[in-house]
Amino acid sequence: MWCVPKVDEEYVNRMEDVLDILARPAEAREPVVALDERPVQLLDSARPGTPMAPGRVARRDYEYVRKGTANIFCIVAPKVGDHLTHATRNRKAPRFADALKRIAAAYPKARTIHLVMDNLNTHCEKSLTNAFGELDGRRLWRRFTVHHTPKHGSWLNPAEIEVGLWSREMAVHHRRCTARLWLQAERYAWVAALGVKSPLG
Repeated sequence: MWCVPKVDEEYVNRMEDVLDILARPAEAREPVVALDERPVQLLDSARPGTPMAPGRVARRDYEYVRKGTANIFCIVAPKVGDHLTHATRNRKAPRFADALKRIAAAYPKARTIHLVMDNLNTHCEKSLTNAFGELDGRRLWRRFTVHHTPKHGSWLNPAEIEVGLWSREMAVHHRRCTARLWLQAERYAWVAALGVKSPLG
């Protein structure tokens, strides 16, 4: 594939590891959860549009005003349809640590939580120990068995696929989110439209 510069032993090993864990049957004591982040630009219209009316389509000017940025954490357990959807100010290490804390709280009886994610530099134990202290950070990190996608292989991550679909749908329908809470509401509505459960948050 043109997007994978080199398929070496490390790439194949990580790919097979992720595929193996995703192929496992659902097991309550060892849930499989995928995580990905997506930075989002918050935008507002420069001037009001005209709503749809009988015989007339809705109109909105292409011009927009930037309102800052936010981040979407997409967290999904693909075998059982559990979702944790939340927007944050950014995707820095403390936000990642909070996301893992939320996942761990959703599966209190799990022996281990298999976590599929990419190789972002914040996706490490240090993010948790910096946020919660050495003891609590390590204890939280040990709740997870981490399965990193190979470099240039994030397309193997179900959370990346889902957040990509959501982003494209937002673009196709020309939705603009002006604030983080609005972004959160849009994401909740999208998950609800899928007809899936959202016990994680």
